[in-house]
Amino acid sequence: MASSAGCTHYLRSCLLKAPCCGKLYVCRLCHDAEENHQMDRFKVREVQCCECQTVQQAQQTCEQCHIQFGEYYCDICHLFDKNKKQYHCQLCGICRIGPREKYFHCEKCNLCLAQDLRGNHKCVENVSRQNCPVCMEDIHTSRIGAHVLPCGHLLHKNCFDDMVKMGAYRCPLCMHSVWNMDDHWEQIDQEIAQSPMPPEYQGATVKIMCNDCQTHCTVPFHVLGMKCSSCGSYNTAQDGGLMQQQQQQQQAEQNTEDEAETEQHIQP
Repeated sequence: MASSAGCTHYLRSCLLKAPCCGKLYVCRLCHDAEENHQMDRFKVREVQCCECQTVQQAQQTCEQCHIQFGEYYCDICHLFDKNKKQYHCQLCGICRIGPREKYFHCEKCNLCLAQDLRGNHKCVENVSRQNCPVCMEDIHTSRIGAHVLPCGHLLHKNCFDDMVKMGAYRCPLCMHSVWNMDDHWEQIDQEIAQSPMPPEYQGATVKIMCNDCQTHCTVPFHVLGMKCSSCGSYNTAQDGGLMQQQQQQQQAEQNTEDEAETEQHIQP
């Protein structure tokens, strides 16, 4: 089950005694993969040395043979591992890979973020307490790094990379573009300019809602995309069917008649 080299998750020289079932495992992840329940890392009280098999109180160095169980040890999370410049964040409640000075804890997001995001990200309250919307696995306690999207939502870094490879460019939660798409929008502009619609569709418009700026507007219809008249994004959703010029004129005339009738009613 274990060796002095640890496991695929951590490099350590001890086994944790699970407080839930009393079994010995290299780490909580190895335990959870084998058992039908989860180990509470914070309740771990005893470990077994992989060198001399002495069961003892959780600590960094074996009381019997004096080997070091891990270069890094946290007596709150009971985390043993090689030195990755880890630090325990009291507000996150768990250990993070550092170094500490390169990260800050955003109180609203309730998450440690890179210093270059200080004042430069959109806060979403308790954002890491939600599962990754791609793989549906926990983000807050995950060993996989998180990627912060411009909209403020989080994905696992590997899930974001997979999205990029597949050509997906929208947040799975709010549909906002996940990076600057200006070059791509310009390319669509060129393609539309070179691909006029058939005569029966020329002059046709459609109502849209922009996923990037939330604007509702009426724009020319084109099969290659409908461009937001406010921010220029093609990340839009059609709201209703096509409107021909004649329909628009009739609607405008009807609106004028309705306004005139309303004015007559309110005159003294």
